This record gives sequence, C-alpha cells and structure tokens, in this order.
Amino acid sequence: MSELHEQRDAAGLSAEARGLLRLGATLTDRNDFSAAEIAFRQILNSAYSSVAEQQEALLGLARTFRRQGSFTKAAAIFEKYLKEFPDDGRAPDILLDLGRTLRAMGAHKLAISRFYNVLNSTLKLPPDAFDHYQLLAKTAQFEIAETHFETGNFAEAGKFFGRLRLLDLAPVDRARAHFKSAYAAQLGGDHEGAVRILRDYLEQWPEDENAPEARYLLATTLRQLNRPDEALAATLELLRGERAQSGGESKRWAYWQRRTGNQLANEFFHSGDTANALAIYQGLAALSDDAAWKLPVTYQVALCLERLRASERAQAAYQSIVDGAKTSTSAELIELAKMASWRLANMAWNDQADRQLTSFFSTTPGTPAGPVKTSSPATHDAPASLAATPAAL
Repeated sequence: MSELHEQRDAAGLSAEARGLLRLGATLTDRNDFSAAEIAFRQILNSAYSSVAEQQEALLGLARTFRRQGSFTKAAAIFEKYLKEFPDDGRAPDILLDLGRTLRAMGAHKLAISRFYNVLNSTLKLPPDAFDHYQLLAKTAQFEIAETHFETGNFAEAGKFFGRLRLLDLAPVDRARAHFKSAYAAQLGGDHEGAVRILRDYLEQWPEDENAPEARYLLATTLRQLNRPDEALAATLELLRGERAQSGGESKRWAYWQRRTGNQLANEFFHSGDTANALAIYQGLAALSDDAAWKLPVTYQVALCLERLRASERAQAAYQSIVDGAKTSTSAELIELAKMASWRLANMAWNDQADRQLTSFFSTTPGTPAGPVKTSSPATHDAPASLAATPAAL
C-alpha cells in the first residue's frame, strides 16, 4: 500500500481521495458530469478506499446525477446509501435530497414519505445537533407543502403553509409561506379566504419578492368575486407603485404590472365596463415611453374613448399613434398606424354624416332641429386586421 493511501485525516480520507472528491465537485459545478462521474468512480473502484471515502464518493455521485437530471440514478444511489449506512448522522439530509429527487421524477407519494422520514429521523439526532434538527424539520415541512401544492392538493398545501407561517422562520421563509398559503387558497377555490390572506400578506411583506404576483392574484380574485371596484383599486395601486429595485426585481414588478393591468382592462372592456377599462389602460400607458409598448396601449385607450363618445380625445389618441409610428420600421407598429388611420377616417365620416343629417332635418319644415347620431357603417373600408376590441399585449 502506498504512503499516499496510508496518510488519512480524522475523517478517514486520504489526500488522494480528498483531491478526487474536490475535483468531482468542481466538475459537477461546471456541468462536466461525465468527468465528475469518472473522478467519483475512481474512489468507488479503488481497493484501497476506506468506508468514509466510499460514503463521500457515493454521495458525490448521487448529487452529480441529480444535478445532471438523471433522477432515477440519483434516487437509486441515495436509497443504496441509506440501506448500507442506516445509522449515518447525515441520514436526514440524505432523505431530504432523496425526497426532492423523487418529486422531480414525479413520484410525489414516495417523495412525501421521504420528507416525513426526515421529520422522524431528526428525533434521533444528538442534543448538540439541535439547531440543525430544527432547520431540517422546517425544511421538510416546506417540502411537504410544496409537494402537495405541485400535485394540486391545495387544501393540504394550504394547511402546511399556514402552519409554517407560525414557526420561528427567517423573514424570507415566513413571507414565502404566507404567500403560498394565499396562493393555495386561491387555486383551491377559497376566493374569500385568498383575498383575506393576500391582503394580510401584502400588509406584512410589501417588499417581498412575491408581492407583485400577490397583487395580481388579489386583483384577479376580486374580479372573480364580482367586486369590480375593489379589483380596479388593487390594479391601479399596483400600476402606481414606484419601486426602486433594479435588475431582476424591477423586471418582476414590470411583468406583473403589465400582466395584471392588461388582463383586468381587457375583462372590463369586454364586459362593457369601459370607464374602468380606460382607467387601467391609462395607467398601463404611463409605465413606459417605449413605442412598442406605449402605442398599442394608446390604441386601446382610444377605443375606450371612442366607445364613451369622447370623440376629440379619441381622435387625438389615434393621431398620436399615426405620428409615433412614422419613423418606425416595426411591422406591428406600421400595421397599428394603419388601423388608427382607418378609425380616424371612420370617425370623420361619421361626423360628416351627422352634420349632413342635422343640416337636412334642421331645414325640413315640421322636423325638430338637433343632431341625429348614425351607426358606424360595418363595411367602411376597414382593414382586415382591425380589431373591434383591444388585443392582448
């Protein structure tokens, strides 16, 4: 036996094994999974490997397979490890990894079973591992809740997330549990409960990363409950929100602002609630000066104004689209300008027809003077792509 293999540290690892384990982990981080597997198998296939080295190599190989997406292989190795080393102090952590792997495979019942095994196994940990036990137990409960949520068992998911909110968790975890409990209620059909929990969550965690989506859920759930005024208020509050976040957080807010506003505005428009639709579209238009965003929203604003017979404002909005697209090379904006031009021409035609009819009847004996409104002709050279209602952004 070489001197290199004889020199082992307190954990029973030789210098050579430590090097191969570090190499395997580094290669896994680089997504070089084939080379990482070779490094770990060098230890597993060595006649000189200690039990500790075999254990570390098995776990490294299992995590490499899991990272690679080879979940069946990873689960098999985790199961083998737990069978061969049932008294290993790392068993609760390994059970947690196994549960997550099984869930990724779609084996949700087995995954939940392994997460419960984590809770049971942590009871056997020594007193000096109490802090680690608490962390593992909370994590396992989170994973059980997430698994129920993923399988559509929203009632059970809501119960677990509700309990987690009451535990002594880190603020970010408590906020996440609070949000997911509201989401589970909403998806489970408990809309009144979802509204209550969402409002409580937004009051406690207004700056949490899930706050924008929570505001979307609040607005859409209120709409489902046929509470349009509250849905409008929730939407406008989201659109008016000024966030100082940069990068990913700023993009997250922008995404949910646009999705919420567009969905609610379109629903209001199609249901005939034009005034509320207009209020939201105007809020959407203020989100960005980018022509690719602003001009389509302005078109929807103009449609609302036209339906409300605010003709001068509608014409001004349509004209701003025509002017704004003059230098654009975007096929979508060029087509939008054509649509706006047609509506301008159609409105002008209607105005002229109204004036002519008014003049005719005002000069006809026995006919009371006053404007007579005519309906817009349905086939007045309308472009084929013209939409009578707002299109989704």
